[in-house]
Amino acid sequence: MAVNNFNFNKNSRNGRLKIYFRNTGKDPVQAVSTAEELIGKKKVQLIVGTRTWEEAALAADVGKRAQVPVLSLAEASSTQLLTQDRWPFLVQMATDSREQINCIADIVNSYHWRKIIVIHEDNSYFANSGLLNTLSEALENVGAAIEYDMILPPFSSLSDPEGFVRQEAEKLMSKQSRVFIVLQSSLPLATHLFREAKQMGLMDRDSVWILTDAISDLLDSVDPSFISFTQGAIGIKNYYSESTREFLDFKDQFQKNFRRLYPDEDNSDPGIHALKAYDSITAIAEAVKGLGRDNTSNPKLLLNEIQSTNFVGLSGEIRFHGGKLEQKSTFKIVNIVGNRYKELGFWSSKFVFSGSHLEEKGTSVIGVNNMNELPSLVDWPGELDRVPKGWAMPTVAVPMKIGVPEKHYPFTLLEWKSNETSNETKGEGFCIDLFDEVLKVLNKSYTLQYEFVPFNGNYNELVGNVSSKNFDAAVGDVTILADRSRSVEFTQPFMESGLSMLVPVKKTQMAWIFVKPFTRNMWMVTFAILFYTMFVVWFIEHQSNPEFKGPWKDQLGTAMWFTFSSLFFAHKEEINSKYTKLVVVVWLFVVLVLSSSYQANLTSMLTVTRLEPSVTRLDWIKNNNASVGCDSDSFIEDYLRNVLNLQNIKTISSQDSYPDEFKSGSISAAFLELSHQKVFLKDHCKDYTVTGPTYSFGGLGFVFQKSSPIARDVSEAILTLMECGTIEVLKEKWFGSPETCSNSDDDSEAEILSLKSFRGLYIVCVAISTLSFLIFVIRLLQKKSKVLGITEI
Repeated sequence: MAVNNFNFNKNSRNGRLKIYFRNTGKDPVQAVSTAEELIGKKKVQLIVGTRTWEEAALAADVGKRAQVPVLSLAEASSTQLLTQDRWPFLVQMATDSREQINCIADIVNSYHWRKIIVIHEDNSYFANSGLLNTLSEALENVGAAIEYDMILPPFSSLSDPEGFVRQEAEKLMSKQSRVFIVLQSSLPLATHLFREAKQMGLMDRDSVWILTDAISDLLDSVDPSFISFTQGAIGIKNYYSESTREFLDFKDQFQKNFRRLYPDEDNSDPGIHALKAYDSITAIAEAVKGLGRDNTSNPKLLLNEIQSTNFVGLSGEIRFHGGKLEQKSTFKIVNIVGNRYKELGFWSSKFVFSGSHLEEKGTSVIGVNNMNELPSLVDWPGELDRVPKGWAMPTVAVPMKIGVPEKHYPFTLLEWKSNETSNETKGEGFCIDLFDEVLKVLNKSYTLQYEFVPFNGNYNELVGNVSSKNFDAAVGDVTILADRSRSVEFTQPFMESGLSMLVPVKKTQMAWIFVKPFTRNMWMVTFAILFYTMFVVWFIEHQSNPEFKGPWKDQLGTAMWFTFSSLFFAHKEEINSKYTKLVVVVWLFVVLVLSSSYQANLTSMLTVTRLEPSVTRLDWIKNNNASVGCDSDSFIEDYLRNVLNLQNIKTISSQDSYPDEFKSGSISAAFLELSHQKVFLKDHCKDYTVTGPTYSFGGLGFVFQKSSPIARDVSEAILTLMECGTIEVLKEKWFGSPETCSNSDDDSEAEILSLKSFRGLYIVCVAISTLSFLIFVIRLLQKKSKVLGITEI
């Protein structure tokens, strides 16, 4: 059609296009011989076609030797530089395959699937296309990973394709992932694959199938049986506008020709391959127009002219760069349902996902980042009414290998025992019990088969073994760190984690403890009020009370004895003045309050050992280059050296060795994680205390391989156990009561009583004494004035 349109165009004056049709049957060897025959015998100046990349690569080799341009309709290679260097005469009528790879990654990320199985048909040039590496990188960027890569040989090479595909599909039953991406496959091989997958139950609930355009672009013309095998699958089709005048004219002409040639076919609509074929001839025609009749025989000029064409074709904008189409692809996301498929929306690097494509009408597209936000919902395999988990326990169950620190009491078992009935290795400890409780929660959905493997290395090595897939998981008190999280998947933390400094205590001297209940200011003010009260009592009483008269030494002694003995309510002197009685009553009340408070506080101090840390500041350790200790199997040594800038560090193999290290002076302080610190202080709270700040981390969690779907379920189970109080029960079982040691808790020490506590009482006492004193003095002066008046008369 494109050749006829060019040849019969009145405006075309640069000659005519002559086309030779050859069918290679998708046979790469046949493609080579056909290309050589067309160039050698027919003297063609350009080759168009090649449906597969393998055919395109081999034909491009022939074109390179003969210096004849090859215009390929096959899917483009993702390694552009390699393509240009190896096949300089190859022009690809396809966009960069990385666009479609990014679309797949966005679909996976929309539903938070983490492990993927990739299925592709092998050919000798597939590795060079770089599709698998590109997909792996794209999935890694969204937090997913390829669990298994199933490589199928070319369909033409299989003598028993049904038996071979069945054997390969059985291998999928032993994998956890149920998210399958058919990256590259011929339609016959894909038909066998989906038939076997459906029979094995891989198209049932919680399974996800994603088909690339290699298959999805053929959905309009496939056999109905293929549609029945792929119910619920998601397809990615190349988008092209079906409303332009050029497309409608082409469609009308195409349908007429197609029905004339294939009257028995039901579907006569043109597909993307027909549009690209038409656009490829249009590009050649535009190049011929640009060159003129005399220059078309120069292959390099013809190649350059084709690569410089720029027009809007039926499949989209045609503009080449580096031997490929430069246009940004837009894909139509479809869902195979019923007898055909339904459209879910569109994807483009410009707007990610969208429910409609309106750019052709001049209206901008409003995009969303998640496919599950599209207005049209996916009909999942097995008629599932929720988003599939994308994983399941393997039918051929292989027990998970779970690494556990062998001797780390009370978190994990000290020694391992064999169960006589099941011959299983079982352990004990907080983490083991917690894992058993997690399994009880998971058993409501599925059964997890596992085996514990004792591990004697440090925690970084334990995490490394999970990352390198020597272990499927690790159960223990593993601290969640940023570096570790990059290579493994941690669960929800089940216990807080942090780092603080542990030092020996410096006990308070007991010789002067009797003055400790009150502060210095409190003692001073108390004695001041005592002497002031003594003065007031003496001044009032010595005027009329014989016991307070006599020589000044006797008066002073009597006053002091009276005041001090009142502290113990042992005074015997009689008092006559009502003002003195008022002062004494108030003073005795003050004495009662003070003595009660003093006795209570002193008793508390004598029963509670007051602990003071021997080292209080990290700066002191740095300035004196004091030796500090830490566990030998943890990350703490690197943290002390790289973050806290400590140099004199000694690793301790066991927590039981810390007391001896302190006593011998080998270390001045120790840095322990919070969980280990609590265990240590439980038995040594009288001799050691915690000082300085606490450096927080991400908590303690279980470890799984990166993108493991089980990690999410275990995290949910841990949250469930937290909410129902099970974890607190386990903590009390293995770590004792949450109450801290009373001898090491500074908050439990008796508080020294200050003047602030008795300010109001002292003010009242001084005020009443002063008021009584002033009234007495006024009355005394009045009495003396009367006596003087009588004497004068």
